[in-house]
Amino acid sequence: MKTIAIIPARGGSKRIPEKNIQVFAGLPLLAHSILYAKQNEAIIDEIYVSTDNDEIKKIALQFGAKVIDRPASISGDLEPTITALKHVLESVGIKDVENIVLLQPTNPLRPQDLLNDAFKIYEEANYDSLFTVSRNHQKFGKIKDNKFYPFNYKIGQRSQDLEPLFFENGLLYIAKASLVLNDILISEKAFPLEVDHIFAKVDIDTLEDLEYANFINTMMNSKK
Repeated sequence: MKTIAIIPARGGSKRIPEKNIQVFAGLPLLAHSILYAKQNEAIIDEIYVSTDNDEIKKIALQFGAKVIDRPASISGDLEPTITALKHVLESVGIKDVENIVLLQPTNPLRPQDLLNDAFKIYEEANYDSLFTVSRNHQKFGKIKDNKFYPFNYKIGQRSQDLEPLFFENGLLYIAKASLVLNDILISEKAFPLEVDHIFAKVDIDTLEDLEYANFINTMMNSKK
């Protein structure tokens, strides 16, 4: 049974035009996730890019991925990622596919051993899905009628004493193909893998995010 990587990369992007092919660290943004998947060929049998864009398709093929042409009907701004994943599975045939690994092109930096470590946990404990999370140490609240209401703390409480809150960092998702076909990526029994790494803070959606990613990449390379 196969494990396939799926990289959803549509052409439309409002905040950064042609976001998925913006140059980052000398390569199109999309290429980083393809190359990461190729570095994990012991786990990943095939790499698919789902796109509605000819330029993205060209780059995906250039870097060794297979391409699934995504219909316009499931390429809109409000379309959930699960739709693209399900379309890929239905297009390639699900007979031999057991697991899917979702790699988002907006997360170009990942710890080298992340997939290997995550997949080991996923298989050994027989989880049906796994996703990466990171702890947030900020003090959150909401404003109503010009008044601030703390959410996860009491006024005056120290940050280090906060009850832990976590966020999906987008680095990695693993799920059974059967789940995806039922429109589920993260099941109720999904394992939240905590990742305490600076790369978990890189998720490119704006030009400021891209500048931050370049800063982090430069800083990490200078330490090598």
